[in-house]
Amino acid sequence: MSAPAVRLDRVPVLADLIPGARVRDVILTLAGTAFITVAGYIAIPLPFTPVPLSLATFAVLLTGAALGPLRGGLSAGIYLAIGLVGVPLFANGSSGWAFSSFGYIVGYVLAALLVGILARHRSDRTVWSTLGLAVLGSLTIYACGVPWLAAFLGVDLVTALTLGAVPFLIGDAIKIVAMSALLPATWRVVDRARR
Repeated sequence: MSAPAVRLDRVPVLADLIPGARVRDVILTLAGTAFITVAGYIAIPLPFTPVPLSLATFAVLLTGAALGPLRGGLSAGIYLAIGLVGVPLFANGSSGWAFSSFGYIVGYVLAALLVGILARHRSDRTVWSTLGLAVLGSLTIYACGVPWLAAFLGVDLVTALTLGAVPFLIGDAIKIVAMSALLPATWRVVDRARR
């Protein structure tokens, strides 16, 4: 006899543990957008690349994992949409689409969705699976950002990687390690509280 299939919409992410339904979802989605926005403002321009060092990638990955694919993806999508219409909420007060790091912001939406889906598969419960979740989310952001950077600057892909990925690898490693400690620790606390 085979085990019953587990529906992904029944595997909780952290946000599902908060009581409520639609109102909760709206509030959490908007809070996710606010978190990404605030983290995006924490940006350091680097003299050797047009892409700023920002905490937004950490916020996107954490939002996707904590809120799940729908709420997390919507949080990043609202951030993208508000910036596209001209509100200066991207790093360094940018808005619109005609700047070098816009591709990374498109990648935020896809990364939040992917990380949320992986969290629905319980990939945010252990250190090793969370490491994988965060690495895949980061690679998704780069997969959108680096080609956009190459096209925007009119450079080859190797130059774009040198400008738009290599300088950020150490920072990304720190963010990934932080996530892989934070999420499983939060789940341990939640599991203890439920007992």
